[in-house]
Amino acid sequence: MKTLDYIQLDEKKVENVINGLQQLLSDFQIYYTNLRSFHWNIKGHSFFMLHSKFEEMYNDAAETVDELAERILMLGGIPNHRYSDYLKISRIKESKYIDNADKALTNIEETFRHFISEEHKLLSVASEASDEVTVSMMSDLLKKQEKMIWMIRAYTSL
Repeated sequence: MKTLDYIQLDEKKVENVINGLQQLLSDFQIYYTNLRSFHWNIKGHSFFMLHSKFEEMYNDAAETVDELAERILMLGGIPNHRYSDYLKISRIKESKYIDNADKALTNIEETFRHFISEEHKLLSVASEASDEVTVSMMSDLLKKQEKMIWMIRAYTSL
């Protein structure tokens, strides 16, 4: 018996949810790699603070990647696992070398703008499929990202 039979979701209805999760998984993998680069390469007066913050953010992104992949599996899909696939699918672009705090934070803001838009779409698709767990996941991600945007905006407005 399939997991979907136990969790009582229709396979056809969750197909779009799986596709949305695959997109988000690819986007988060590229975001994770960009954060690692910011962490390694940041310079300037805010080095100590941002170096630590970027590490916290990429650890959080790694946890999100794991949760997205596991949800895809629960819904009967197979998560993408190759960076070559992520690069083809992702709507987040690999960042070039960035060592400037303002440029790194702008990149993160733009990435969160994308995530928030995609997660709102996925929230609707999951709701239509009666997939309350994915709805909850998207709500949790949105809550964290909206707070992070607020914090970045507060930091950069000094």
